[in-house]
Amino acid sequence: MNVENLKQILTNSIMPEVQGDSKSKLAAVMIIIFGNEPMLLMTERPKTMNHHAGEISFPGGTWEKEDGDLLGTAIREAREELGVEISRPMIIGQLKPVTTLNSGFTITPFIVMLDELPSIVPNSEIASVLRMPLFSLLKTIEDDKDPSHKSILEMHTFKFQDHLIWGASARMLKQILAKISS
Repeated sequence: MNVENLKQILTNSIMPEVQGDSKSKLAAVMIIIFGNEPMLLMTERPKTMNHHAGEISFPGGTWEKEDGDLLGTAIREAREELGVEISRPMIIGQLKPVTTLNSGFTITPFIVMLDELPSIVPNSEIASVLRMPLFSLLKTIEDDKDPSHKSILEMHTFKFQDHLIWGASARMLKQILAKISS
């Protein structure tokens, strides 16, 4: 599969409106795919973070009223965390919202595809920036059909080098894999 095919598969309607009551914990992330051989950008959170410490995740964070909508949150967070400027017209699609099990956030993932990755200037919320070959990463999926915690019906993990991607980020990757595989 080439970049153009991938772009066609991942392109869909964008619905960034904030839905739910004011008590909902809403967040958004930016899934950044770049390069001719599609690479995926993810981040490792510092072990000192209050939420999701040490986890591998997409750049993103909590919705703030000033963001306007959830896409505004994803754009702001990509700029704050990585120094990357992404504009609304660059967004090609979004995935279904995913809820975190421990912190209770409902996260809306937005997708952008870039010809090349601009320079990255991570802030203190980022321990490291990971550049992963997308198709190779998606092949590393492991499904646990009987998780010991029993809080969800299935759990997926992906591996990159010595990093394990699990939880909400893995469920987002599983959505991408399902789109590519169908």
